[in-house]
Amino acid sequence: MTVPPATSRYERSESTRLAIMDAAERLYAEEGLFAVSNRQVSEAAGQGNNAAVGYHFGSKADLVRAIVQRHTDDIEERRIVMVDRVRGSDDPRAWLACLVRPVTEHLGALGAPTWFARFSVQAMADPVFRRIVVEEALSAPSLREIMHALDVRTREIPDEVRRERAAMLRHIVHNMCAERERNLAEGAPTLRRTWDEAATGMVDALQGLIFAPASPSGHAAP
Repeated sequence: MTVPPATSRYERSESTRLAIMDAAERLYAEEGLFAVSNRQVSEAAGQGNNAAVGYHFGSKADLVRAIVQRHTDDIEERRIVMVDRVRGSDDPRAWLACLVRPVTEHLGALGAPTWFARFSVQAMADPVFRRIVVEEALSAPSLREIMHALDVRTREIPDEVRRERAAMLRHIVHNMCAERERNLAEGAPTLRRTWDEAATGMVDALQGLIFAPASPSGHAAP
């Protein structure tokens, strides 16, 4: 009787893809996307073939998108559950929690160290890769629902100011998560003990941000 192989070709391919994504996410987070070549990623993933990245993913942009999707799928599942619970609520804090906590819960569930928050900040710093991160985020129906709910509850704020503050929301969540992730990876002190407490701090700050009075004509007050 023929003994079947321990792993199929598909399983080996998937294992290689995961190893490449793990290596790329770590290297991109620590060194930046343009500072890391596909060859370096292949070597860090334990692949003797330097063309492994191109074979399994195509371009660097395709690899970046795959990394983003791997995380955003879980974040979106968490967010859908939270949005279902608060739908119809007039409490902006509940909607802000839906924006923040799925991300912090995801990062906390990964264990330590993690690299996704720092990877996201690196990707957002480049116009090409930023577009990928934003596209994947905005493709999530739950996120669009959250932003609409917050938009409705801040109608007294001028449109251009609300758009500006929506961008600020994203920057705060991305960068505060990245800072905490970096400190945890380096064994440095963190501002909050847990990811749950970090989320509470961000929700507090974001609530103040979106309801802060706007200066006339959007100009800063003297």
